[in-house]
Amino acid sequence: MDITVEELKRRLDEGEDLHFYDVREEHEYEEDNLGATLIPLGELPDHLDELEPLKGEEIIIHCRSGARSGKAAKFLESQGFSNVRNVLGGILAYRELED
Repeated sequence: MDITVEELKRRLDEGEDLHFYDVREEHEYEEDNLGATLIPLGELPDHLDELEPLKGEEIIIHCRSGARSGKAAKFLESQGFSNVRNVLGGILAYRELED
């Protein structure tokens, strides 16, 4: 299931407490981030234990354009996570929305 950048921005602006993850690389995150917790895509399998308590919760994942976060969402779903949402267009679309 996906989430639009418009919905994400509204929820962030309202200060909603989200389980929000960024699956880009550390250097990308340092250049620009939306305040999500960084777990690079390649390291996601190593973080399953800490994510385990969120299996039934909504998890929102983003990357640069939506491709890596789409892979991350599929991976988490394959591990039994039932409410994973990929940010369509990623941080690029989010920043365009702000312009």
